[in-house]
Amino acid sequence: MRKLAWAARGMSVVSGAVLLGALMVPSAVADDGPWNTADPSSSMAESKRCGARDVSSAAPDYSNFPDGVIFRVASDAQGHAFLNDSRNSGVWINLGVLANAPKCVIGTATSVTENNPGLLYITLLTQDGAQHQAVCTSDDTPFAPSTIVTACGAGFTLLPNTPVMR
Repeated sequence: MRKLAWAARGMSVVSGAVLLGALMVPSAVADDGPWNTADPSSSMAESKRCGARDVSSAAPDYSNFPDGVIFRVASDAQGHAFLNDSRNSGVWINLGVLANAPKCVIGTATSVTENNPGLLYITLLTQDGAQHQAVCTSDDTPFAPSTIVTACGAGFTLLPNTPVMR
């Protein structure tokens, strides 16, 4: 019986040490989540370099749109930016398909005008402090991967004299 008690104490000490070790692992070892392993430029190193996630939204408030329409722009840890139109639930459009799309996005801003058709302004802040803006025509057709290039015309342009540029 004594041997079993000793073995049980030994197991609880070992289990506690393993648990403590797991809790003490530095966060730098933690997985940042999935990235595109088929793309050599998409790596954990890039994730660490661009490392910010952000989201912004805008809701048009005019009669041409049904209530509850929301445009969302989000960036991921790899510095890519995506657009979601709530009328196209669950679909996130990679804004990298637009001309002059910036890389290493760390911030997003979104606004929409109150006319018909409306204009959706997407502003992306990059790690070097530059701001890039796309102006997209929004109407009663939801944004989709097949329509985004046409809706956003010239794609992104650099906003000059951004005060936060390094």
